[in-house]
Amino acid sequence: MNWSNVLTIFKREFKYNIYSSVAYIINIVFLIITAWSFTNLLFLFNIVSIRSIFETSIPQLIYPPIPLLLTIFIPAITMRTFSEEMRSGSIELLLTKPVTDTEIIIGKFLSALAVTMLAIAPTIFYVIGLFFLGTPDLGIIIATYIGVLLLSGLYVGIGLLISSLTEHQVISFIVTFLILFFLFLFNLEWLLSKMPSALVNIFEYIGPNYHFSNMARGVIDTKNLIYLLSGITITLMLTRVSLERRKW
Repeated sequence: MNWSNVLTIFKREFKYNIYSSVAYIINIVFLIITAWSFTNLLFLFNIVSIRSIFETSIPQLIYPPIPLLLTIFIPAITMRTFSEEMRSGSIELLLTKPVTDTEIIIGKFLSALAVTMLAIAPTIFYVIGLFFLGTPDLGIIIATYIGVLLLSGLYVGIGLLISSLTEHQVISFIVTFLILFFLFLFNLEWLLSKMPSALVNIFEYIGPNYHFSNMARGVIDTKNLIYLLSGITITLMLTRVSLERRKW
């Protein structure tokens, strides 16, 4: 794999997303909601922890946690990655250039992931604020950000896969959102409590937020890393298969 080609694709996609009005709007809304959630949980519930905006437990059902926001944010970022190029026909030109499908996919994946991390980056200021209020566990903070990076990577991988299957951005957005939201529901405590006990462990393991929540508690377990990294790898491999079918 030629990383120079990957970097070229990355720059092209990243520049488009950065200068896109949609990206600006999404980032601003994302920042407003996370700031509102963090300040309310801090001052109303006295939760002095960065986990307050990342976890999916009560009282975060009142204030949307970042994993839930990502189910909307990431589909909006990934919906055009392949759909727009297939609609305009530019994907055919791209595939004929001296660049492999894998390089295209990796470049677009890293670009979408970078845009997502750019939106999450301002939460670092919340961490800085916590150090003025107390002594938060730095290990938990680092584990949380590693977890959200991998979770975002999995979500982006799913978004790329769906975008490669349709020429319509709106369809790509809706289908990706429904898949991510469905996976998000797998780990809600109130939903799991209504399931037969035999199914709880299965649904917990399938849901990516279960693995992310473990990391947000400071537990970087091999099982959680394998799940998230495998999910990213599989979605990117399926995206490559989806692109190759256009050559058949």
